[in-house]
Amino acid sequence: MRDHSYMQRNTRAMVAMLFLGLAIFSGLYSTQAILPTFVKELGFTPTEAALTVSAATGALALCIVPLSILSERFGRGRLLLISAALATVLSFLVPIVGSNVIAIIAIRALQGAVLAGAPAVAMAWLSEELDENVLPRAMGLYIAGNTLGGLTGRLVPTGLLEFTGWRGALIGAAVVSAFFAVLFMVLLPKQRNFQPKQLHFKSEIRAMVNHWRTLEIGLLFVFAFLGMGAFVSMYNFITFRLIDRFGLPISLAGLVFLMYLAGTWSSARVGDAINKFGHGKTFIVSGLLFAIGVVLTLGPLPVLLVGMFIFTAGFFAAHSTASGWVGQVAATNRAEASSMYLFCYYAGSSAIGALSGLVFEFTSWAGFIVYISCFTVAVILIGLWLFKATAKKKETVAA
Repeated sequence: MRDHSYMQRNTRAMVAMLFLGLAIFSGLYSTQAILPTFVKELGFTPTEAALTVSAATGALALCIVPLSILSERFGRGRLLLISAALATVLSFLVPIVGSNVIAIIAIRALQGAVLAGAPAVAMAWLSEELDENVLPRAMGLYIAGNTLGGLTGRLVPTGLLEFTGWRGALIGAAVVSAFFAVLFMVLLPKQRNFQPKQLHFKSEIRAMVNHWRTLEIGLLFVFAFLGMGAFVSMYNFITFRLIDRFGLPISLAGLVFLMYLAGTWSSARVGDAINKFGHGKTFIVSGLLFAIGVVLTLGPLPVLLVGMFIFTAGFFAAHSTASGWVGQVAATNRAEASSMYLFCYYAGSSAIGALSGLVFEFTSWAGFIVYISCFTVAVILIGLWLFKATAKKKETVAA
């Protein structure tokens, strides 16, 4: 009976986290698919339109660390529930603030700050509540939820643009996010292993900074910054390429976000690959796919679509591998390690995503791809170093 109850709780926790990913990330990226609409109908520049994404991810990055510290005192589950509830409310404000670019960017930044509570502690919640043999699969399902959330957050407004304006499209996306948030709130089990701590901001921040002294963890942080920056940059502007180069209407161009299903598939299965081949080999192969996919977007439309499929699968496989790897390498202060990883992840999305808008405006698509490829090559080099370092440690232990 205890085993059945234990398995049931694990399943419920994993499904709840799947819905959390769906809720949070459908809200976080709800404007990305309609960036060309902002440019065409509201007169935004591509850089201003991209800031509706970067403002949200940037605020999220800034708030991850303080919210993670607060979770040490008040509980992971409580923060997750509050974050999901407030994010649901704010998602309805974005389409009603008007067409002023500053107002939209400001509301999106506030939305990102509220959303930060979920990614700040979701991985720590899983690490504390689930056994190590269950954790890789649970982490993969959570990130699969992230990819599905990112997919619905893009496809829903794109599809609704066929029948309504940009405001109606964003309201529809908000309704979907709210539905997933409610399911998460109902399913999340109570935390059993959480032990509250006294709040010591200096010591918590010191613990996060100290993780950089472990080179393996530091390189995983660097991957999070560069990899997510490249990934968001590609998806920010791939619809512009499909519309301008291949003449697709925005409703068809938006279907490119179906490639997120490749990330859903790869992140949900990467746990098995890690168990079989190890973190290092899995990460290197994922990085190679990430890089190959970028180059293929230079080709004709069918090749471009194949490239986006490979690019997306490779990135999310690498991200799933790296996020779990951080928790494994960090013997202590795992919540702080996860928070720093996610800070780098969303800081890269914001900083590199914003910079990429300028690159896109002032260079050709080929030049843009060369720019993105610099980041993917860096990811491969990080993977090779980590693989060698891990192999050397195993040899030392064996000796």
